[in-house]
Amino acid sequence: MKRKDIPMYILAGLIVIGYFGLLGVLAFKGVPSENNDLYNTAMGALLVAFATVVGYWFGSSKGSSDKNEIISKNNEPNV
Repeated sequence: MKRKDIPMYILAGLIVIGYFGLLGVLAFKGVPSENNDLYNTAMGALLVAFATVVGYWFGSSKGSSDKNEIISKNNEPNV
């Protein structure tokens, strides 16, 4: 893991925790009717962000990123 990737890991973790946290609130506590619109907006935004995180880590973007890293390592001059 590179140092520059740490914020990406942290942000991805926060998105996943937030998504499942809001799902837990819905499942175990419920949402007051006056906060329903706010909850739906927040849940929709987190759902899109969660889908993006999952798409990156398990989709072609991660493989493409790994490929680019391998290519850049192979193109470094030997000292």
